[in-house]
Parts: sequence; C-alpha cells; structure tokens
Amino acid sequence: MTRRTTWLGLRALVGLALLAAPAWVLATAGGAVPHQHWTLGALLAVSALAGVALLVATALAWRRDRRRATAPPATPSTSTSSADTPRSGVTGASAPSPDAEPAARPEPARPRGRRVLRATGAGVGLALLAVLAAATAWLRPFPATDAALDALRGDDAVEVRESAGWYAFVPRDAEPTTGLVYSPGARVDVRATAAVLRPLAEAGYLVVALKEPLGIALTSPGQSASAMAAFDGVERWAVGGHSLGGVAASSFAAAHDDEVDGLLLHASYPLGDMVDADLVVASVSGSEDGLTTPADVDASRADLPAATTFTQVDGAVHAFFADYGPQPGDGTPTVPREEARAEIVAASLALLDEVAAG
Repeated sequence: MTRRTTWLGLRALVGLALLAAPAWVLATAGGAVPHQHWTLGALLAVSALAGVALLVATALAWRRDRRRATAPPATPSTSTSSADTPRSGVTGASAPSPDAEPAARPEPARPRGRRVLRATGAGVGLALLAVLAAATAWLRPFPATDAALDALRGDDAVEVRESAGWYAFVPRDAEPTTGLVYSPGARVDVRATAAVLRPLAEAGYLVVALKEPLGIALTSPGQSASAMAAFDGVERWAVGGHSLGGVAASSFAAAHDDEVDGLLLHASYPLGDMVDADLVVASVSGSEDGLTTPADVDASRADLPAATTFTQVDGAVHAFFADYGPQPGDGTPTVPREEARAEIVAASLALLDEVAAG
C-alpha cells in the first residue's frame, strides 16, 4: 500500500465520520435538536456538508490516480527514411506531419520545501476535520424524558413560551415581579429542566430557561442579560443553573451584582471568589452526586458569601436536577427522583422567596 493510498483512505474515513456524527445525533436525540440553540443545528449541517465535500474530493482524487496508473505509456515518434518523405528546404530534414502532437514536456518538480508545506497543511486540515466530527458527536444533547416534556404543557396556572433563545414559564394569575434566569447543565436538553422549574412558576415567579449555544453555558456567559431585558416588568432577578450552567450563572452574578439579587446553584459552584458579592445565594446539591461531589460543594464554601444557604438532598445524584436520564460518571441514587425533586424545588423556592422579600 502506497502512501498516497493510505492518505486517501484516511480522508475517506474522516469524511464518513463527518457524516456519521450528525446522523447519530439526529437518530438518538433528533427530537431535541430543533428546541436547542440554533448553533447546534448549524454544527450538524456544517459537519455533514464537510463530510460530503471531503468524500467527493477524495473520490475524484482516487479516480485521477487510477487513470494515471492505467494510462498506456507514451510511445516515442519514429523518424521515416528520406526516400519515403518529401524533401524540405533543408537537406536531411523531414517535414513534420501536420497531425503530429507536440511532445509532452515533463512538469517541473516542485521545490521540496513547498511540497512539505503543502503536505503539512493538508494533514492539519484533515486533523481539524476529525476534531469537528468528534465535537459534533460529543455535543449531542442528553434529551428530555417524558416527565420533563409533560411539564412543558401550558395550563391555567402557567403559560409556557418558547423563543429562539429560551423557554419561559410565566404565571397566569398575576404579573410576576421576581424572576429567575436559569442555565441548564452542559449538553443537557433545555426542555429537561421543565419539571424542576415549572413549580417555581406555579408559585408566582417568572422562570426563563436558556438555550445555550452548542449546549455549553460558558460559550455565552452574558446571555442572561438578554433574557432579563426581555421581561422589563420584573423588578428583582436571580440567576442560577445546573452544573456548568451554575458556573456560568455565578460568573454573571458576580459581574452584575447591581442588577442581580440572587444566585441559585444546582449541583454547582462558582469559578472564583464571590465572598463579597451582595447576593442572596443558595447551593443545592446531592449526596450521591458523582460529578459535582459533596467534596466539591464543601470546597466552594470558601468562595461564596458567608450567609449562603447550603442544602444537601440525601440520596440525590447529578441527573436529578433535570430530567434527561442517567449520565456517565454520575453516582447511584438511593432515593426516588420525585422525592429528591420535591426537596430541590423547596430549596429553590426558599431562595426566590428571599429575593422577592428584598
């Protein structure tokens, strides 16, 4: 097998991976994709188009190589005797045939440095495309379960609004004056938060669950501001989130403590020191969480205001803070999900009650 054949084989494999990644995401979480931030759908399209383009280019290159390999070798032109050829004006010279093709000139060899540079660039480009395929597969959202989807249905108590940037749970009985902007955990279907957040709206609070770019809250740490601006009737705001979403929310709250009154951390912790932040803070965690462990939460105490309320839900795991099924690396729950959810909701309501009270 030649180097050229190996190279074309690698290109074909990467092209197939670029097509397979979005196909797998759509096959296993396709119902979630239209309800996430538009960047996820764009990533799937870019991966698929890149795969098609790479496979077509590879097929054309392979076809050219096959033609060159099977082409007959060029035959040198034979000279005819002077007796059979009309004389030209020059003695001993035969007149060229009018149909004769000019002899092919050999292509000049490229300088070695240029060849090495071109090969290096092609290798780096193929590696980047392989990373694109891997990232596309990795960013597959954990899709919401039926319990979460049921909580997305509006009724006489709560109106559920979906927009390009978020889901909003709006109380119908009165105009809410206190609200929560919530960031889901990394790669978690935004709809999976519904069963935890809807009870907060039933208690009279506006709740906005963000659709994060590519499902990663830290890709747009200022996103909460746009949601707050869209509901100008709300006078007091808390921000919060689950896991990495809580990390992003804590950074936003620390940078905007003149606009934000509270911070709600679900199985999460801040990125840095927030001890002096003028905020009402609640940290709610699970005793069996394998991702944001009890040790992680204990370590965060040094970075949060002294008055922070810490609630540990006995038997709860990381995936109990939203409804998206089990998560790799998580612990084993020792309590029913519904029982843990009730404690999570109660601790979250206590935070919003304190924010509303000023």
